Amino acid sequence: MLSPENTSSVRRTSTRTRRRTHLHVAFTGVRHRHPAPTSSPPDGDPELLALVADPYVSVADAHERLDALRVAFEERADRRGVFLSVYVRMTGAVADRIEEEYFDDVDWVRAYLVTFANFYRQAVYDDETGNRAALPAAWRLAFDAARRGDSLVLQDAALGVNAHINYDLALTLERVGVGPNRAAKYADHARITEVIRRIVDETQTSLAARDAGGLETLDESLGRADEWFVVFSIDECRDSAWRTAVATQSRFRSRRRLARWLNDVTSTGAARLLCSSRLSDHVHEAFRALEIADTDGSSAKDSAKDE
Repeated sequence: MLSPENTSSVRRTSTRTRRRTHLHVAFTGVRHRHPAPTSSPPDGDPELLALVADPYVSVADAHERLDALRVAFEERADRRGVFLSVYVRMTGAVADRIEEEYFDDVDWVRAYLVTFANFYRQAVYDDETGNRAALPAAWRLAFDAARRGDSLVLQDAALGVNAHINYDLALTLERVGVGPNRAAKYADHARITEVIRRIVDETQTSLAARDAGGLETLDESLGRADEWFVVFSIDECRDSAWRTAVATQSRFRSRRRLARWLNDVTSTGAARLLCSSRLSDHVHEAFRALEIADTDGSSAKDSAKDE
């Protein structure tokens, strides 16, 4: 058991590590803030556009239309659906807890969920209509990777999580407000994180069933380590979004501008790092083979043992 002195030291070390990581990611974003121009997608698909043209007006509306968009993506083998399959599940889980009166300020959480979903809807709409200039850099990189189709399923999911949490969430919190009663609102924000924490395993199983039969084999090989990494990353990203939102409420204009700028460059830097996260082509292809293995994963397991 750690002594109070050691606990304090661990916290200081964790804070320093977090700051160094954020600085590295932000520096990457500054260096590559604007993604290289890519060819615009073809004219928007009318069915997809019909699902994202109008703002969501309620939690039920958001969840229903997000799920319909997920189905449409799957029917088209559109890899933008990888992240959406995760997001729909998480949105549904939070919506269920709203009905169970799990949150203290239910109206605020409803506004939070709908506003958050509308940021995603707008990103898909801008991408589908070819309005690339309106897309935040993090979303451009995520959608470009999905369109190329050469990334891992986990990369596609992580790129969407990065854009939606590291970029959209702070803007969502700024819009719905983190006050008055900031402590109570933060408690509800933390409860949403806890809901997400509880469905990580279920989400990975869903991804495996949808896009990567061998993902369950990878999950079994890593045990709880991969789930801990996902939850820890989302925990930290969501806490960072809260801090950014608080900073945007500052009475000092310079601090508000800095917070919004960091929100942009940090999410862009994280996307760049995710896009370039190949230790080697050999390792990348090995993991890709593992993802697409049959559900029983027998050949993947044999290959993994040989590596």
